[in-house]
Amino acid sequence: MFPFPAELLVVVFGLAAAMSWGTGDFSGGIATRKTSVYIVVMITQFIGFFLLITTGHITSEPFPLKIDYLWGLLVGVFGNIGILSLYKGLSSGKMGLVAPVSAVVAVLVPVIYSLFTEGVPAFHKFLGFSIALVGVWLVSSSSSMSKINMGDLKFPFIAGLGFGLAYISISNFSGVSIFWTLAVAKIEGAAILLLFLLSKGNLGIPSRKVALPILIAGVGDTAGSIFFTAASQVGRLDIATVTSALYPAGTVLLSWIVLGEYLSSRQWMGVLMALFSVILLSV
Repeated sequence: MFPFPAELLVVVFGLAAAMSWGTGDFSGGIATRKTSVYIVVMITQFIGFFLLITTGHITSEPFPLKIDYLWGLLVGVFGNIGILSLYKGLSSGKMGLVAPVSAVVAVLVPVIYSLFTEGVPAFHKFLGFSIALVGVWLVSSSSSMSKINMGDLKFPFIAGLGFGLAYISISNFSGVSIFWTLAVAKIEGAAILLLFLLSKGNLGIPSRKVALPILIAGVGDTAGSIFFTAASQVGRLDIATVTSALYPAGTVLLSWIVLGEYLSSRQWMGVLMALFSVILLSV
């Protein structure tokens, strides 16, 4: 289907997913400064659903196999467990701990899964995994983390586990239908968040000022899901996951370029390590 080696394509698609998710997270972060984060995530899920069903219709993509509906539902369940746990952890104030722990766990789960399903990768790719994981940790963390207690790890661990299981579920799509299967995950995720907000009595309409950031966040999140699905279909899941997990680098770089936010030396080191890991994973 593609006139390029699978080893290269999985990295290209993975990086495209990272860029899309990084942009979406940056724009979503802008929106959450002015409205509820749960409302932002719910709306982005609805945006993704409509984009996916429209694309599926335009491209005349066949409907998913029955097993794909199950995997799509699991993506929605695990994805929302990840999102809700992540923001619950972030609300505790230990962002410098929650972000990197959840990101690393989300990578480790599919990597361990791939060892059993796809075998052990080459040594230089293992080295690339290690460098990428350290890079993700550095670029996601802050330099001012307080003392770590075991209780502080609960929500970031659950978040990372949820995201990791969602990645594994996506990798099990049959490939017959990507857009429609992802649409199942998006509408389920949106419905779960809608019910959650209704139960809390916290459903409100965001202002026009955040309409564009929410739209960009929805497009970025959806594009990231499509690229990650493509990456997991053409190559190893561990490589697809590790390259896609570099999205925090895109978010912090956009914060630096657009908002002029300060990047610490450890974050710059994380960005450089992420770039070097890409080289190892590409060969």
